Amino acid sequence: MNLLLKAATIIDKSSPFHQQKKDILIENGIITKIANSIESNNSIKEINLENLHISQGWFDTSVCFGEPGFEDCETIENGLNTAAKSGFTAVAVNPNTNPVADHKSTIEFLKNKAEGFATKLYPIGCLTKNAESKDLAELYDMQNSGAIAFGDYKIAINNGNLLKIALLYAQNFDALVMSFPQDNAIATTGLVNEEVNSTKLGLKGIPALAEELQISRDLFILEYTGGKLHIPTISTKKSVKLIKDAKNKGLNVTCSVAAHNLVLTDSELFSFNTNTKVLPPLRTQTDNKALIKGLNEGVIDIITSDHNPIDIEHKNLEYVGAKFGTIGLESLFGALNKKVAIDTLINCLTINPKKIFNIENSPINEGEKANLTLFNPEFEYKFTEKDIISSSKNAIFIDKKLNGKVYGIIANNKVIL
Repeated sequence: MNLLLKAATIIDKSSPFHQQKKDILIENGIITKIANSIESNNSIKEINLENLHISQGWFDTSVCFGEPGFEDCETIENGLNTAAKSGFTAVAVNPNTNPVADHKSTIEFLKNKAEGFATKLYPIGCLTKNAESKDLAELYDMQNSGAIAFGDYKIAINNGNLLKIALLYAQNFDALVMSFPQDNAIATTGLVNEEVNSTKLGLKGIPALAEELQISRDLFILEYTGGKLHIPTISTKKSVKLIKDAKNKGLNVTCSVAAHNLVLTDSELFSFNTNTKVLPPLRTQTDNKALIKGLNEGVIDIITSDHNPIDIEHKNLEYVGAKFGTIGLESLFGALNKKVAIDTLINCLTINPKKIFNIENSPINEGEKANLTLFNPEFEYKFTEKDIISSSKNAIFIDKKLNGKVYGIIANNKVIL
């Protein structure tokens, strides 16, 4: 496969061509030449797109695909197709399947099922057996089979001693431990952010305290044990400060934030649209501003879609009975572009997550693999159901104005446009 990208603006802080407009020649999946102008010939397919920008391929660290067990929500095949068309060359897939991914055979199933696609699938293994937060799963065996991190998706580790043992044990093979930030004794059966709006709407709240107490506990344990801890999808102002202080103390802690928690608030709840029922819940504008500041300061390392397809039977219900979760692959870039500085946004989708989850990093330079996302940052549109590629349609950004169009990806010697 020989390709020539014409007049592409490069967004890649690790590239010597960052912020420059160049022609890029790709031969057999390798970038062979970057120059102001490159002549084409009949053996080269030319790609000339309006206001073309490129970056390293995006990596989403929190995606659910359902298969095995919940194929009615999403399959691996359609999930990877959705990810590719949304600009992602790699996704880390959560273990909330049926059976859950808590042993090597499930990890191997996921890896084998995802062979041959442009977008690469990296499994996350359960931290505990059956995701029950009681006994550690077979972490070492799963890592040898391809798991890149360990955590029970949206299930908090109630037993602090279990987290302590996990962090100590995981250091033997340099594994990354994930701990969902929620103290269940405080959150109880809450549905939305506990604030003025939850009171007005008569919906049981989840206090910010539930997240912050759990993070405080986890950071104390990390300081005691050492190891690598990743805290997924933080949502409050104080959570940012807690992690900032921990990093300043030298603790090996990283964190992510979901796209919807950066730009939407609990004022969305007045529609009673169950697509707004997410975990952690939508918080306040004060929290949003603090999260964006945390991104700009490098306290928050990763942005994720937290993509979670849910079928209509479990989402199109009264608010109390609906499941938590939204899809987000298709809308992430358009929702955040213009709200987050482009360099910061791309960095939190590429360099940072690849380093933290220890996956291959391909800077945009001659001699490197072509692992690229193609996009136009100047394209405003209304996000509707026709823009959804996922099998499930539970999109929190539906009917919102988004800014930025993804053209597709070039990865694994394949082109998806």
